Amino acid sequence: MELKNRAQYLNKLISVQDMDVIKVVTGIRRCGKSSLLKLMMAHLRQQGVTEDQLLSMNFESMRFADLDGKGLYQYVMERAPQGKRFYLFLDEVQKITDWQNAVNSFRVDLDCDIYVTGSNAYLLSSELSTYLSGRYVEIKMLPLSFREFLDFHGYSLEAYKAPNGTVKQRAKGKDGEAYALRDLFEAYAQFGGMPGLAGAELEQERANMLLDGIYSAVVVRDILERGKHKEQRAVTDALLLRKIILFLADNIGNNTSAASIGRTLVNEGLLDNGRKSKPAVQTISAYINALLESYIFYEVKRFDIKGKDYLRTLGKYYIVDPGLRTYLLGNRGGDVGHILENIVYLELLRRGYEVAIGKVGDKEIDFIATKMNEKKYIQVTDNMNAPETRVRELAPLQAIPDNYEKIVIAMDCDLIQDVDGIQIIKALDFLLSET
Repeated sequence: MELKNRAQYLNKLISVQDMDVIKVVTGIRRCGKSSLLKLMMAHLRQQGVTEDQLLSMNFESMRFADLDGKGLYQYVMERAPQGKRFYLFLDEVQKITDWQNAVNSFRVDLDCDIYVTGSNAYLLSSELSTYLSGRYVEIKMLPLSFREFLDFHGYSLEAYKAPNGTVKQRAKGKDGEAYALRDLFEAYAQFGGMPGLAGAELEQERANMLLDGIYSAVVVRDILERGKHKEQRAVTDALLLRKIILFLADNIGNNTSAASIGRTLVNEGLLDNGRKSKPAVQTISAYINALLESYIFYEVKRFDIKGKDYLRTLGKYYIVDPGLRTYLLGNRGGDVGHILENIVYLELLRRGYEVAIGKVGDKEIDFIATKMNEKKYIQVTDNMNAPETRVRELAPLQAIPDNYEKIVIAMDCDLIQDVDGIQIIKALDFLLSET
């Protein structure tokens, strides 16, 4: 099967090639980490690296089921070439007990360049990162962006001149037919960006089968069977875990807390099987943390712009892929604003921004996106045409007392212009732009 390029991530790996750091690729299962390692190996071959200098091990394979850290060390050392640089690719390395001991030893005992992947954030917990002496660089991988989605599904972008003389973009399919970008975006919002879906031909039943495999692997292998970590509560109640997953998926972009989840689950009768009291806040927090560690959800904290401090009050949660949300809740239609908000959030992460929710007085800004010395305040809405919507979306940005960039990203907006220095950008233009 032909490997599709993920240039954004491959270029990051290439930029740190042969540097004295361990390259750690993290992200939810099946988002493309293994393929990225294969792309990197292909790049090395093009540079003249020979096969005896490359060793790839995927620890999902039963072939390595009995290995521990010592066994891994012995296996690699027996295959290391003499007098040549060695390139190690260790896929889903968290499945190996004491893997960090072996990896740390490779750095000392071999002339090698090490690449590892993991599907759980515990891979880089403070304990492990301390053990590795901080000598690693993390590349955070996400499912396909909208632009990548078009490429993976065989669509190419082309410019055309509209009757009014403006230059617009549309997509051309493998069949040579032209397709409206809005229609393809709606498919992206429904099916999501898991790379494996490219073979499902955007058919919901086939897509659900693939997504069910991903969901089961994350929930069963990465959460319920992972065992108890130090100073963590074990996650053992499969029913409670699923209810929390469904609640978070249904409430993307809403202010949420562990306490509010517990109250809602009880008040709406979503907990059964004889449970007579709501679960403790600490228990729900532990389950949420497990979901965050497995990269199925992301938490966004609130930041007080005037007070310049993070708040402990309600944050928000976003799901890693809109297709997983469709799989969990069904294709119900509606809720376009929150789905768009979720997609924009993921795109900001792909572009390297740290993202927070903004609070200014009693108003809220959807996202504060920061990177180096760059800062953007962003509002996201599905429709910017109604006067009352324009007032609502612009007011929080107008209340911010500094001069950093302010943007409204709108799915529908007939009039694109700056208002009081605030840019109004069409969502598809934003998602298809390179920066």
